[in-house]
This record gives sequence, C-alpha cells and structure tokens, in this order.
Amino acid sequence: MARVFITGSADGLGLLTARELIALGHQVVLHARNEKRAEQALEKVPQAETALVADLSDMDQTIELASKVNGLGTLDVVIHNAGIYQSSGQNAGKSNLPDLLVVNTLAPYILTCLIKRPRRLIYLASDMHLQGNSGLENLTIAGLKTGSISYSDTKLHNVILSMAVARKWEGIYANAVDPGWVPTKMGGIGAPGNLEQGIQTQVWLATNEDSRAKVSGCYFYHKKQSDFQLAAKNNDVQDKFLALCEEITGVAFY
Repeated sequence: MARVFITGSADGLGLLTARELIALGHQVVLHARNEKRAEQALEKVPQAETALVADLSDMDQTIELASKVNGLGTLDVVIHNAGIYQSSGQNAGKSNLPDLLVVNTLAPYILTCLIKRPRRLIYLASDMHLQGNSGLENLTIAGLKTGSISYSDTKLHNVILSMAVARKWEGIYANAVDPGWVPTKMGGIGAPGNLEQGIQTQVWLATNEDSRAKVSGCYFYHKKQSDFQLAAKNNDVQDKFLALCEEITGVAFY
C-alpha cells in the first residue's frame, strides 16, 4: 500500500486520481484551496485519510502546507496535480506576482523543496510546454514585471523541475506526465481526450512495480515515454531555473 498526497484534488483529474488510488487499496491525502472545498472533497471521497487546506496562490500558505504534510508522517508519493490555465488578472496575495506563475510553477517548487522526500514524485505537465520559453527570460525578476508568463511557460517549468529532481536526488523516481486535453473544468467540456486515460499514467507511476514505471527523468503520455522539450534535460537550464525560483521564493532546493 502506498501513501499518496495529491495537490488540487478537490475536483477534476486530482479527485479522479484519488478515487482510483483508493479503489486499488492505497491511502490518499487530499488538498483543496479552502475549507469549503476540502469538506466537499471529503464528501466525494470519504475513504481519504484527510484533506489539507492551502491556497497555492499565496506562497505563505504553500509553505504552511508543506509543514502540514510533514506533520502527517512519511509519504510514498506526491502528485503535483494542481494548476490553473489562465490567471485571474489579480496579483497573488503578498507575493505581487501573477497567479499563473505562483500556482503552476512556484507552488510545486516550494512543496518539492519542503516536503520530506517521498519515493516517487509526479508533476502534471502538458504538450503545451513545447511552446514554453526555455531561456527562462520571463522568470527573471525583470521579466515578471512585464506579466508575460504563459501557461506554456509554467508547464515547461514543471518538466524542468521534474528533470532537475531526477538528476539531483538519487534513489527517487521523478517524472512529468501529460494527461492529455481532457474534459475537466479546466480543459472544458469539449476537450477531445479520454478522461479515464488522463489519470491512469499518474496512478501507474505512483504505485506500479513494473520496471517501466520505476524510472526517473522521463516524460509520459498514456503510460509511454513521449517527446518533450529537450532544454528541460539541460543541466544549465535546470540550475538556472532552481536559482531563479529560490531568488523569487526565498526557499532553497537541496
């Protein structure tokens, strides 16, 4: 049995992944951005261990979330599922940064740095990462002032982070997953992808003992390794990304 924490699991792919893992006999900790959504999540998945609350658009709350997770004891898997497609146009609380960046890029970075290392880490990405800015100019302090961060940029950041973890943390399986364009609240009702297939890769990577799942530094689509922007494998790009995230958040990657 694996013990799994899933960010953004009050609805959508996160909730469906939680249900599937529990059906397979695993233990799941949910996450929601506020108390009401946490209560609703537990009503939908009453077999879950608990639901933790934190608004990932507030970096202070994300840091507190890491402490809450660590307070629960050892985890086997963390699935970084939470994300938004478009910024609300509002600045993210005290951070004064775009919500898109804070939720999609900085939250998984902070949680990766501060949660006690699990055996497996899974980062949800998208094929849209292929259009992301591999030079990371938009992630510099000067670049952030222009508000030019895109969804594609943030999904590339997730792939870079997964590859950096895979390179730097020996003995841990860290991978990125493209769930496809599926009909969730974020994907829209007209999305052509298969919702069931959209969760199966995460479940497989989180729990399977198959040698194909026990790998690190890979990018998956429907349980198969797939093409990704090769800049994410570049050590200099990874180190620059980690340094910029530390500069912005004040949280160091070790």
